[in-house]
Amino acid sequence: MSISITERAAQRIHEIRNEQKIASVLPLRVSVVSGGCSGLTYNLDFEPSESISETDKSFEENGIRVVVDIRSFLYLAGTSLDYSDGLTGKGFHFQNPNAVRSCSCGESFSL
Repeated sequence: MSISITERAAQRIHEIRNEQKIASVLPLRVSVVSGGCSGLTYNLDFEPSESISETDKSFEENGIRVVVDIRSFLYLAGTSLDYSDGLTGKGFHFQNPNAVRSCSCGESFSL
């Protein structure tokens, strides 16, 4: 099982890299941290290669290399990352099959 990235999300990640002049070789770090009104929240960041651990899970989809620490992977296995710029909210959205509950804004979740 892995984390999938839709074409729209991959396109937006490429745009962000270009806008912020971030090297395309830097993988996207996806993690889960404590916080938000439901207890856990998602975090996205570009990760220098020297910070990647041997225990990190690594995936590539739609031209985006993703790394996830093993603890976060337990929460994220099977998750899909999408991007929307529609009326219901602009930004990245996680469809996480492991989440039992999420807050109304979709920024945090619990298991």
